[in-house]
Amino acid sequence: MKEPMISVAEALTRVLAAARPVESEEVALAQAFGRTLAAPVVAGRTQPPFANSAMDGYALRARDAATPGARLRLIGESAAGRGFEGEIGAGETARIFTGAPLPPGADAIAVQEDARRDGDFVVFDSAAKPGDHVRLVGLDFRDGDALLAAGRRLSPRDVALIAAANRPTATVRRKPRVAILATGDELRSPGQTLGPAQIVASNNFFVAGLAQGLGAEAIDLGIAPDRPEALAERIAAARSARADVLVTLGGASVGDYDLVQKALTDAGLELGFWRIAMRPGKPLMFGRIGEMLALGLPGNPTSSAVCGLLFLAPLVRALQGDPDAGADLTEPARLAVDLPANGVRQDYIRASVTPDGAGGWLGAPLANQDSSLVRLLSHAEALIVRAPHAPPARAGEPCRVLRLGPLGA
Repeated sequence: MKEPMISVAEALTRVLAAARPVESEEVALAQAFGRTLAAPVVAGRTQPPFANSAMDGYALRARDAATPGARLRLIGESAAGRGFEGEIGAGETARIFTGAPLPPGADAIAVQEDARRDGDFVVFDSAAKPGDHVRLVGLDFRDGDALLAAGRRLSPRDVALIAAANRPTATVRRKPRVAILATGDELRSPGQTLGPAQIVASNNFFVAGLAQGLGAEAIDLGIAPDRPEALAERIAAARSARADVLVTLGGASVGDYDLVQKALTDAGLELGFWRIAMRPGKPLMFGRIGEMLALGLPGNPTSSAVCGLLFLAPLVRALQGDPDAGADLTEPARLAVDLPANGVRQDYIRASVTPDGAGGWLGAPLANQDSSLVRLLSHAEALIVRAPHAPPARAGEPCRVLRLGPLGA
């Protein structure tokens, strides 16, 4: 008896349950962009470490310029990296520049636009108040403050914060190793001579880009022909490369030439599931070969891409310790056209999206939903998600969309 299809939600639950975060390593900040923290970042200094000026102007005692027209003696200058060594007393002021230390005795900054030089004096056209344009010690953070939590993928802004906290390195998860194996006698690499029944392999480029964009290392195992010994050799190569995940492309169905599942089984695959109630992408396979997880994606480009977005992307995030690896990334939208009732599988419809004028999105299915169309996949801006057995829907009714960006989703 054929095993029934499982839901997308159940499949994702099983994939994430099998993921164990990879080990951590310490890297220099220049190598930390896009990596995922394995340990919290704690400030190693107070920022700013001294009170300083937020503006170019004059440091003074606010009570000496409490009313417009105050005239104070200029006694020195404070610049960034070179503070004024004296102290501001009654009736005195010092020129100060942005970021420069606030001189002792001063408690306010008057901006230069509100001041006029008069020989050795400065006349202030506006009243000053204590704290005006002063950055206090620790305004940003203090030594020992927790700044970033483990599991966060580091943006350039995050790396800048770590640097400002006087931390020259970051403890991150190592890059998960994702081995990618395209399969099929019909496939050739771009630029190779094609026979009359052959096509150019493209799914491997999508998967590699998706994995790398998520912080993983992509290992290209090339294209394996439809021969058991060739598949066995490439699977062994993935294990020799200590891949955390082996992604196979094509050959996971039940046709006479769909040999991947048997090759993986012969290599020791513990099958987690096969066949999901989704369209496109039903013949998705997942399991484990020893320490290496195996994800068998369908061969059709759209099927492969949708399954990659829904399952490989969360898996790569989970391997890096992302606590939100399985978060729902769909957004509310409204349909631009009527849609018929849906069948037994969850549907992912390639679509365009446009602003609806009310802060939301309108989703419109693209004309042809054939899962082999690469250009249509490239031009799609979103996937409209329809639940199994969804009733007919009219234009203007709510829906969910998964918007597609530069890295896939």
